[in-house]
Amino acid sequence: MKCGGFFDLDGWRSRADELEEKLKDSSLWQNTEEAKRVNKEFARLKERIQGFEKLEKDVEDLQVLLELAEEEQDESLEREIKEGVDRVQKELERWQVEQLFRGEHDSKDAFLSINSGAGGTEAMDWASMLLRMYLRYCQMMGFSAQIVDLQPGEEAGIKNAMVMVKGKYAYGWLRSEVGVHRLVRISPFDANKRRHTSFAAVFVMPDIEEEVEVKIDDKDLRVDVFRSQGKGGQGVNTTDSAVRITHLPTGIVVQCQNERSQHQNKATALKILKARLYEKEQAERREQIEKEFHSGKKEIEWGSQIRSYVLQPYQLVKDNRTGYETGNVQSVLDGELEPFVLAYLKQEAKKEGATAGAVLQKEASERK
Repeated sequence: MKCGGFFDLDGWRSRADELEEKLKDSSLWQNTEEAKRVNKEFARLKERIQGFEKLEKDVEDLQVLLELAEEEQDESLEREIKEGVDRVQKELERWQVEQLFRGEHDSKDAFLSINSGAGGTEAMDWASMLLRMYLRYCQMMGFSAQIVDLQPGEEAGIKNAMVMVKGKYAYGWLRSEVGVHRLVRISPFDANKRRHTSFAAVFVMPDIEEEVEVKIDDKDLRVDVFRSQGKGGQGVNTTDSAVRITHLPTGIVVQCQNERSQHQNKATALKILKARLYEKEQAERREQIEKEFHSGKKEIEWGSQIRSYVLQPYQLVKDNRTGYETGNVQSVLDGELEPFVLAYLKQEAKKEGATAGAVLQKEASERK
């Protein structure tokens, strides 16, 4: 993998050294905002360099393996080499996409919530299918995913769930999933085997507690303690340790019941509340901008799904934003979401007039 051009490894290293020297200068820290900016740029550059160096090493290892196979005429290594090439290509594509994560909170951990919608028991079952899908996707991506709250349905499935996702660019990768998800299938709950349509909504919020100050007055909170719910009683708190927090001015309600103690549940619930309040503020700002500059734009209604999952009368998952589709529905429900996420991220980058190369080229020109 050659450097130069957009992939200017020498330029990145030079800039990282320059920033490192700046960070050693005590006078920089007299300006907190500037110090944060420099430190953030330095951390991002170091991460970029390390990622690219790992890709280079993987390619070098494959080259050595290829030379060994040619020298020894060993065809048994062919499969290993092919798998290695596929793996490196996938890692390179992921690395390139991560260079597009320019959002303020793309690098953050995330809270992912799933809420059942129109469709009763069908929708609750669909929400539980989505929860399984996202847990598997997180596992494939190397993210840590912990269910911090889950409300089971009366007959089947779940009413809603909140998952804390931790990992590299967790919010950046997951934010593409925000919206309404639609399922069409023969209902397993319908004795007449009729086709049903169900909806569930997915929301993703960045974990912004460490960097963004969201002021919450204790007098604006109502804290309720209750007994955790669970199946079979195994591994479930037997004391009233679950916590529900209501933010009185906005009516936002959050809760957590999966931590070991009431204190831990309250701390996690507060983190979720801060993220919800921040997202509410951002949504209000976006709405105001929409009113000012796009007054004719139609409101997005509950039925305006971002993605459809059709099991009957044919097999198809289609993203309505990008047009990307696949007939392998089961693989998607098993967590194979990356092609959909990549299609969305690339489309967003194209809309903004950016590509991985353009971003890197812009940074290089700014350094000159």
